[in-house]
Amino acid sequence: MDYRVADVHALRHDLFCGDVYLADTKADREVGTAWGWVPVLDFAWALCDIVEQLDRDPLGSRASRSQFAELDFTESTDRMLFERRFGWVDIEADWMRAEEEPLTFSYGELRKEARDFLHDLLADLIDMHEELGANPVIWTLQAQFPRVG
Repeated sequence: MDYRVADVHALRHDLFCGDVYLADTKADREVGTAWGWVPVLDFAWALCDIVEQLDRDPLGSRASRSQFAELDFTESTDRMLFERRFGWVDIEADWMRAEEEPLTFSYGELRKEARDFLHDLLADLIDMHEELGANPVIWTLQAQFPRVG
């Protein structure tokens, strides 16, 4: 594979597979996959997209109306569900037990962590596959979702 010219489809669906999780370290809880085939770069990319979707209400953190988004996994029917109300985001997954509470994060923290995860992941992938750093799709992705303070 010539990572310098890998297209969006290959980067998002065919390469860099493994498992992912979201963790609430304060509550010592997480929701994650254990399937081994999740395209990790696609997950990070989609998570950044979802966080932005959850911020479309002009009232931002003052919005009382819930905003919803979902992340579906290509090779299964499983989904992660995101609901933002005011400045908080609840995250559930189809595979969670019914009695299990959603993970809850402040919107700002989730946005920062999603961006950090994407950039840290890209740095690791570029360390392993140096030519990936020359791919214009990666440049665009980094510009679209810069780190936030």
